[in-house]
Amino acid sequence: MQTYLQHGRDGERIAVQLLKARGYQVLCSNWRYKHLEIDVIAREGNQLVFVEVKTRSSDAFGLPFEAVDWKKQGRLARAAERYIAAHQYHGEIRFDVVSILYSERDQTYRTQLIKDAFWPE
Repeated sequence: MQTYLQHGRDGERIAVQLLKARGYQVLCSNWRYKHLEIDVIAREGNQLVFVEVKTRSSDAFGLPFEAVDWKKQGRLARAAERYIAAHQYHGEIRFDVVSILYSERDQTYRTQLIKDAFWPE
């Protein structure tokens, strides 16, 4: 049986593979600024994309993407602001979510890419 952390690492690896297969150029993973983190930062066309990856082994408490609540969105927005300032980026951005549901029974992953998943206020 995999641990919570193993699911998270596997989920991020799978998300990067999914994004690359969909034509994204992955710039970095697990970018941090103090207590803030962005799972994946990528480019798609002329947009800089900040990607949150949520992996769960059960949908008993909802689907993974449902865990990206207003608090998490706010933290992602603050982290994105720091990244943009640090890299002096001037251009379009968006926030995507990769939702991954792992089935322990058949050991498969069900993935869903949600483009433009939210826009922080």
